[in-house]
Amino acid sequence: MSVGYYHSMCHRHIGRAVEIRTHDGRIHRGIIHRVHGGRVYLQPLGRRRNLGGFRWGWGWGFGAGIALGAIAAFAVLPFFWW
Repeated sequence: MSVGYYHSMCHRHIGRAVEIRTHDGRIHRGIIHRVHGGRVYLQPLGRRRNLGGFRWGWGWGFGAGIALGAIAAFAVLPFFWW
């Protein structure tokens, strides 16, 4: 799949719980917060850490994001996952 395909998929599903698998075998589960600059930013599912998701110096803790070119698989999670 192309980067443009994953960009449009992620953009359409902002606010939804997803599972993203990358080419290096990592699995990321979270709610899509935003898509910007060739990356998708997730709010992790499950218990919040570091003062409710807040990280010093990063704002509301969405880290560096996942590069759209690294995505190997994308799946929208059913409502019971969150």
